[in-house]
Amino acid sequence: MSANQTGTVYVIQDVQNLEVGSIMDSNLFAFGPSSSLNDGARCPTAPVPQEDCLNGLDDDGLTDCDDPSCSGVSECPVINPSVSTGNDGGLESNDRLSTLINKRNYLRTKNNYKFDKFTAKKIIKSAFYKQKSSKTSGFSLIDLIPVDVLPETHTVESSPTYLLALTNATELFSVDYIRDTETIAVILATKTENGVYEHTKYICDRLLGAELLSVSTIGIKGQTFIKSIIKNTDGSKEFVLSFSGKLSEDTQNFEIESYWNIDQYQENQTYYNFQIWTNQIDDLIVLAEEALDLFEAQKNISSYTNAAPPPVFVKKGSYRNGSLAVEIVNGNKSSSITYSAGFKRTESSTTNYSNETIALNGNYLNPIIINTGNIFDIGFRIENNLNETPDDLFMSDGPWGVDDSSDQTTVNEFKITQNDQSYSGDGYSVERNISLEATTCTYVAAYRAFTPRFKAVNLSNFDVLELDARGTGDLEITIIKKGITTWENQFKSVITLSEDKTHFAIPLAHFISNSHQGIDLKDAVNIVFTMASDGEEEVQKSMYISDIEFTKSTLSTSDEVLEENATLLFPNPMKTNSEIRFYSEVNTETDIEIYNTAGILVKKLIVTTTIGNNTFTINRNGLTSGLYFIKISNNFKTYNSKKLILY
Repeated sequence: MSANQTGTVYVIQDVQNLEVGSIMDSNLFAFGPSSSLNDGARCPTAPVPQEDCLNGLDDDGLTDCDDPSCSGVSECPVINPSVSTGNDGGLESNDRLSTLINKRNYLRTKNNYKFDKFTAKKIIKSAFYKQKSSKTSGFSLIDLIPVDVLPETHTVESSPTYLLALTNATELFSVDYIRDTETIAVILATKTENGVYEHTKYICDRLLGAELLSVSTIGIKGQTFIKSIIKNTDGSKEFVLSFSGKLSEDTQNFEIESYWNIDQYQENQTYYNFQIWTNQIDDLIVLAEEALDLFEAQKNISSYTNAAPPPVFVKKGSYRNGSLAVEIVNGNKSSSITYSAGFKRTESSTTNYSNETIALNGNYLNPIIINTGNIFDIGFRIENNLNETPDDLFMSDGPWGVDDSSDQTTVNEFKITQNDQSYSGDGYSVERNISLEATTCTYVAAYRAFTPRFKAVNLSNFDVLELDARGTGDLEITIIKKGITTWENQFKSVITLSEDKTHFAIPLAHFISNSHQGIDLKDAVNIVFTMASDGEEEVQKSMYISDIEFTKSTLSTSDEVLEENATLLFPNPMKTNSEIRFYSEVNTETDIEIYNTAGILVKKLIVTTTIGNNTFTINRNGLTSGLYFIKISNNFKTYNSKKLILY
């Protein structure tokens, strides 16, 4: 059975046994295009592919629990989880804002900010709801927001107002629709005065871990709009619809437009832009219809101009170590696509361009690897050989940023350079290198998000943070975990830099938190490098950091990770000799000094330490019985002193 308006197809079990008054056993089967006709295309006797919900394969276009026909079947959850809040949304799909958004996310984390939908302002339907605005300045976005249309929900404001300072929006308003405790729908509305709002969820999200499961049409008020289904990184699914309204030339009417490609919208035009995402298809229809009714309450809608969805599109993709891996859905068996891209190597470099034709194999799904070399961001379009609606995508890596928020800090230089070669190791590399020079009497910091949206990555399989660095004095390294909400409790470690470039290998076990025992990086979001002054004297600070990677253990003599600055001595007391063990984060020369109780140096060894655990033998060689103190130091650290007792 098909619902023409949504294109939703339901399978009804034992239809031959149904009688008047029977309870139907039905389930979602597929999301197809909407239709205004009963054309017999979905005849109940027609053969259709059936998804096996347990075989791990794509039997009919979507795989197992991603397929709506598996909703509630076996171990597949019903498709109605919470959706992402509007407070996190609304980024522009271009190369201008990644660094600014990254700074917003960093400062939110540093200031322990979290949007609380339970204390957010509730939106109440006014007495003038759905009436033409009487304000002399005309209507505002809130006049276009549906209220009290979804049963058993309440509406709260979730406006990400910071976007007004960052994007081309001049007015912005978003709401979350809450049922029980879950956000089940969101509307993000923006007003733009120099062209359409430049972000849509489906442009960015597919290269940031999300998947575009389906693109089809949906009927809203007798008009055909594009509906997409996005699977987020947490497994939740969202039904997404977007459209924009502009005033006609005589300003007496609205003209509604909905395109897949942003460049189809008119430039230098004022638009009222709506993006709607829900966890149920029926709620998407209700909110879209009500929003259009609210447009008509202000001015008549004189026309609709809606584009067709792209038949060939990228389902998902990812960038890693110089390559872009994408999975292309070939919905009309196109023989090839044209790939056109603009990309930047670093946050501040100029844009390069590439163009090539890529053959498709005729299958529904086509995995493709595009060798891009090391890049910071990329925007690209794929067009099929039949000249139908193209697909557009944008991706940026997690950007570098500098924290100079202290009034007593001046950044003299901040440069970002690309790695010389694509990473070929088996660890997790953090692309691009930095140099930072500043004057401060407080602090200055450089930070790097692992992803552009401050989403968590799983680094729990790695044991060591490795990097090359030089600079001035102590460098505090903080790894931000999403699961820790208080900045002061994040895990930190300190290394000492010199003016010579040095390779460091810091065990993650050396990162310490004020309130947590043992680091587990299953949810790492950011890494921060901080240099501080004493708060009084203004000093010059510099850091030059390159080739950052998380790797497996580099311990050279034992799998045991010694605590930072710790030393082990055995046997103690000593008869003829003892072994002393400590961990070195660098390859360097180290002094092992032995003092008597009077503070006189009685023995000194100069040893060459390598990265990892180091073990050296201390011989008695004529030392008399008594108590001694062992001190170990090099240019990078001083270890904890150790008492030595001689028989």
